[in-house]
Amino acid sequence: MMRLAPLPLIALLAACEMVPPPPQDVPPEPSDACGASGYQWLVGQSLAAVTLPADLNARVLEPDDVVTMEYVATRLNIYLGQDGLVDRVTCG
Repeated sequence: MMRLAPLPLIALLAACEMVPPPPQDVPPEPSDACGASGYQWLVGQSLAAVTLPADLNARVLEPDDVVTMEYVATRLNIYLGQDGLVDRVTCG
């Protein structure tokens, strides 16, 4: 009879098996809410030679600038390279 005593305990532990968490959703592709695709022509240009709309929600980021990490989907980020020319344009 002693051999059968652990069987209910084993059955109880088997019923408490951990269920793996559901797989994480893949984050969606970044949107183009700021219109960055329409400003890709800036890449390689000097900002001094370009006129941008006055109401454009944008920030110009130079090398070694301190940048806040909050993401604003409607804000245009214009990154300048060491040479002062536009290196890339993104939303955020």
